[in-house]
Amino acid sequence: MARSLKHAVSMAFLAFFISLPILGIHIDQSAQGLSLKGQWRYSAYAAVAVFLIQLIVPMREKVRRISLRGNPFAGMERHRNRVLAVLIVIGMVIPFVASRGTLDIATLALIYVMLGLGLNVVVGFAGLLDLGYVGFYAIGAYTYAILQQYGYGFWGCLAIAAGLSALLGILLGFPVLRLRGDYLAIVTLGFGEIIRILLNNLDAYTNGPAGIGSIPAPSFFHIVFTKRAPEGMVPFHQLFGLEYSSHYRMVFVYFVIFFLCLSTLWIIDRLVRMPIGRAWEALREDEIACRSLGINPTMVKLTAFATGAFFAGIAGAFFAAKQGFVNPESFTFIESAIILSIVVLGGMGSQTGVILAAIALTVIPEIAREFSQYRMLIFGAVMVMMMIWRPQGLMPAQRPKLELP
Repeated sequence: MARSLKHAVSMAFLAFFISLPILGIHIDQSAQGLSLKGQWRYSAYAAVAVFLIQLIVPMREKVRRISLRGNPFAGMERHRNRVLAVLIVIGMVIPFVASRGTLDIATLALIYVMLGLGLNVVVGFAGLLDLGYVGFYAIGAYTYAILQQYGYGFWGCLAIAAGLSALLGILLGFPVLRLRGDYLAIVTLGFGEIIRILLNNLDAYTNGPAGIGSIPAPSFFHIVFTKRAPEGMVPFHQLFGLEYSSHYRMVFVYFVIFFLCLSTLWIIDRLVRMPIGRAWEALREDEIACRSLGINPTMVKLTAFATGAFFAGIAGAFFAAKQGFVNPESFTFIESAIILSIVVLGGMGSQTGVILAAIALTVIPEIAREFSQYRMLIFGAVMVMMMIWRPQGLMPAQRPKLELP
């Protein structure tokens, strides 16, 4: 105990002096110009946090055993059908009881749910570390943003965006077939950055950093949810004799992504139970054993990349339709990091865990807006603590097993 206390005190002093130039100096602008002011209390807060963490970390094995026995989420994966049924019911009710702001946050959360489910195929089931997943997301968004300028509708562009993203997922899969671990992560990270740089520089098609605006929202069988309808279409409020309200559009957009998420969940659940899903899991566990069983790792990797990219393309096209505007700054590396964090936090291979983690990481920052400037600091601290105490995630996937007496 004395050794742990001594180590915690030394680490706290070190954290104080390291964070002092970062957190303890504040730039103040006045009529006389810029000046530096000291705010040492933030460094003191950091030192106290490090001190407490260093005291707690030596007990991580004991805490981990306790968390495994008393984890409130432990039984949820075993009853995933009931949990999903409750989430579906809540999702169906939200549009009728929530405010516009809440509905917008719920729509954003469902976008991340879909992205998390898609990346879970690549990382959680196939065991391929992908840090450039946001590239496929961007491809889907720009596919719809560009094609709608030539008269293509949302639903047609949705299929094209999904197919094009899947095709590029296969093309990305070929160069990385022989790579694993960190090397695979570096190549996929480079792919995501290449896509963003191309979007910035292909001014003739993407309008460069200025982005593409005036992207129409989804329609439903020639029924639009705007005040005035283009030729050949009918406004929703006029069709049913209602007074116009922009809330109708938000409800429809929410239900579009809601049913897209349900479709994604159902398709991935079917794939995981099929031979291709078993092949993904075999590849994740041991590639050499996978090859010895007659499974072609090349095809397994390509199908995993293509499947994940397919759903990212759909999410990207919907994102463009929801926002009405896209530019390359919406698809930076931090988006890939957040989506990967959703998969890790929820539990790799656990679809229920990914859904709950996506909702939590989207909703909690909106609730605690007064701490928005410390969002990434808190986010990083939570991920560090997760890796220490629950590296398997909040809801680790339940593996089929047979115990013999």
